[in-house]
Amino acid sequence: MRIRPGVGGLGVLRRVAGFAAAAAMSPYLVVKVIWIAREVSQGTAGWVLLNAVTVLMATAGIGLGLALARPWGMRLPGWLVLPVVWIAGGFLVSMLPYVIAGSLLVPSVPEPVDEPAMPAWETALIGVAFAGMTAALVVGLPLYLRERWPWAFTGLVGRSAVNPRTLWILLPVAGLAALWTCWAAGGTAGLDPAALPTWDVNARLLAGNSALGAVCAGWSLWALSRWSSPRTVLWLPMTLGFITSGSLFSWAAWKSVWLLVPGIYRPAEHRAVALIEHAAALGTGLALLVVLVRVYRRRRTLGARLCLSPERTPVVAGGQEGRAP
Repeated sequence: MRIRPGVGGLGVLRRVAGFAAAAAMSPYLVVKVIWIAREVSQGTAGWVLLNAVTVLMATAGIGLGLALARPWGMRLPGWLVLPVVWIAGGFLVSMLPYVIAGSLLVPSVPEPVDEPAMPAWETALIGVAFAGMTAALVVGLPLYLRERWPWAFTGLVGRSAVNPRTLWILLPVAGLAALWTCWAAGGTAGLDPAALPTWDVNARLLAGNSALGAVCAGWSLWALSRWSSPRTVLWLPMTLGFITSGSLFSWAAWKSVWLLVPGIYRPAEHRAVALIEHAAALGTGLALLVVLVRVYRRRRTLGARLCLSPERTPVVAGGQEGRAP
């Protein structure tokens, strides 16, 4: 099927958001390149690897913004653009509740006297980059996804869109949500006693943000099952599921990489707890993405068989195809 980029108001909004995302992430890329050059020149290259990874991520973010804005972004193969969109949305869009709550509840902490403070211009550029990229993706990503894959984001859920056997995913999601909620509420089960002095309000907010993402992931799967209301608009569980599954996978993968490299990252949890936690999040995120892809393929196949537009896909009841309206 040939994809024609939107030319209406939503298409213009998508393009503006895409350019804004690329422009916002550019200062972050500049700062990271400066850091790498500074560390190499001063012989303190301990963080070059980490900064090099973030340079690649920033470059991918700029490319994603341009793909959202330019017509060639609609012609990129799905296998190439979908993982980038999924991971970017998981890393950034999922952090929006934390950013809002943190700005209201977390007091600014001065830099320690014995540590060099980051220059104000670098702090400002990084803050603008992440805030601008997140805000632009919140607007641009859903519009791009809806325009690129309309069968996945338009119409109603219907019934039995998800095979009941896939609801096993709710078990690890519930476990992760319970664990992170416990930590957000001040619980210490599974935490390393030596790390408790650093377990402050900011850390509990991060745990609460993760718990909220897990709850939204579980709800999105439930909303796509036969026990939910068939009149639920499809874009809501599909969008929440896409973002939260990407968040579960991306953050768990990021933390796991540095957890497995000795001497670099010390988690607040016991190491065994962290490994189980991240493995569960990785598997759950991937499994939920597979479910969402299957929902999309089923709706597209059903609509093509009945010669329907995405908005007119019939409600499916009891596992049987409904009659076209």
